Amino acid sequence: MKTRSLVTLLLAAALAIPALAQQSSSAPAQSTATTQTADQAAPATTKAETATGKQPLTPDTKEGFWGKLNPFARKKYVQRQTAPIQDRVNELDELTAANTKMIKDVDARAQQGIQLASNKANEADQHAIDATNRANAAQQSAQQAASRLDKDEQVVGNIDQYQTSAQTEIRFKPGQSVLSKNAKDALDAMATPLKSEHGYIIEVQGFSSGHGQAAIENSQKMADSVVRYLVLNHDIPVFRIYVVGMGNAPVPAAENEAKTKRTTGGRVEISLLKNNLEQLASGSAAPPASQDQQAPPK
Repeated sequence: MKTRSLVTLLLAAALAIPALAQQSSSAPAQSTATTQTADQAAPATTKAETATGKQPLTPDTKEGFWGKLNPFARKKYVQRQTAPIQDRVNELDELTAANTKMIKDVDARAQQGIQLASNKANEADQHAIDATNRANAAQQSAQQAASRLDKDEQVVGNIDQYQTSAQTEIRFKPGQSVLSKNAKDALDAMATPLKSEHGYIIEVQGFSSGHGQAAIENSQKMADSVVRYLVLNHDIPVFRIYVVGMGNAPVPAAENEAKTKRTTGGRVEISLLKNNLEQLASGSAAPPASQDQQAPPK
């Protein structure tokens, strides 16, 4: 009988323990729900700032019969205890994903802005290089134009300053005005190079022995024969020839002679005089500017 009573007591104790544990575990849950309800009813000014904007979870401070770990806890009890934590974890995951997406968007826009700024800077550098090249080309052209202008001004200033380039003398027998072969050869040597030249004049002076008007007329005839040959045989323009019959005018003496001499027989002095017009023409025919200087790239 004693043994049977002892077994009965042990079975009763074993059955009573889970019931007590369930009651003690339900009490903290009710306490937690009551605490959450009180926290929700509290003023907004007392809530702590969290990532989700909700009140922090309140730890369970009450302990049941088994303490904080209930070896006989049911599945619903565990789910009820972990559901708030899981909700907060899910919300944090969503916030983390949203923040990551925002960071990627900001980084993409920043990279796009940096690339655009770099392209604009490179374009500005290229424009600056082009402008520098155009400025250098314009400066070089201006210097060349100024140099040609100075040269042209100098040439134009000396355009009426003729200098003797060549001289020859044609001799005639007394009383004759016909050119000999030697006279024609001398005139050919002087006039042949003048076909492609400009800026020259030919001075023809006739001298004859004798006195008075007869000597002047004779010297004029000899000078006219020279002019006629130059015009007809070498196409020398008449406006480039200056002719004068000097008659028996005294000829200036040489440096080692004390007195002037008068002409004996007949002769014609031909002097070729040139100015700087040929130089001006060659300077004006400067090579044209290159295409880069004429039309700079835009």
